Amino acid sequence: MSQSLLPTRRSVLAGLAATAAAPALAKAPMMGMSVPKYRRVMLGGYEVTTLLAGTAARDEPQKIFGQNVSAEEFAAASQAANIPADRVQFFFTPVVVNTGDQLVLFDTGLNPQGTGAALQEAGYSPDQVDTVVITHMHGDHVGGLMDGETETFANAAYVTGRVEYDHWAKSDSKAFDTKVRPLSEKFTFVEDGGTAAPGVTAMAAFGHTPGHMTYMLESEGRTMLLAADFANHYVWSLAHPDWEVRFDMDKSAAAATRRRMLDMLASTGTPFSGYHMPFPATGYVVKRGDGYAYEPSTYQLML
Repeated sequence: MSQSLLPTRRSVLAGLAATAAAPALAKAPMMGMSVPKYRRVMLGGYEVTTLLAGTAARDEPQKIFGQNVSAEEFAAASQAANIPADRVQFFFTPVVVNTGDQLVLFDTGLNPQGTGAALQEAGYSPDQVDTVVITHMHGDHVGGLMDGETETFANAAYVTGRVEYDHWAKSDSKAFDTKVRPLSEKFTFVEDGGTAAPGVTAMAAFGHTPGHMTYMLESEGRTMLLAADFANHYVWSLAHPDWEVRFDMDKSAAAATRRRMLDMLASTGTPFSGYHMPFPATGYVVKRGDGYAYEPSTYQLML
């Protein structure tokens, strides 16, 4: 290096003096965490948009997951995955599919406000929804159907599994009575293998609820599973599919369904969107030991 390019003691001191004389920069305000409300990808000719309708942290997750294992085993599995054993972040993620001819919404979140805000940020309005598909009738999936006595999706038809609907229609369920029953005349029903909308095939995944359904999307040879709640946590459900979950109504059937569905996803490489997976809630399943692992999607669904 040329001697002339090296800083001299005089130039260094002059620079320090200029810095000291400069006015202090204003502090930037703290902005808090940033959480996006939607993510849109392409699946063949379909636009698939995941909506973050709500998120919440809760204490004591073992009151929900891993009820049949010791606290020590639960803590060890959590530590191995670099997540706390005493606190969990929940996500509630409906999905909108634009087929080009229809706008199809899968599940409706906890309430109309959360889902409506995410829809609006994604560029849609509730009156644009042509079909609402309900995977099952727990409150965090049907909560957005009605705003008091007002129908949220005024122009929509409704689709759900016949087994699921019949179970809740005979039960004492406030969520069903206030959110679903007022719309009963607008519902049509599908069985396992039935068509819920163009390119949308119902797949039975019973156990979490008596008639819980998943839905396979297919467009131009590309597929994606809308997995709903057959697996509710990316570690505690996938790595440990036999762990019992509080909200699984038939725990043995739910565990068998988890293994069957996870094995299908792992063996075929099919991407999926899980209602409670970390947002944006799309990823892949790989086999790992006696369980499975969740691999969040990166750019695969952008190509």
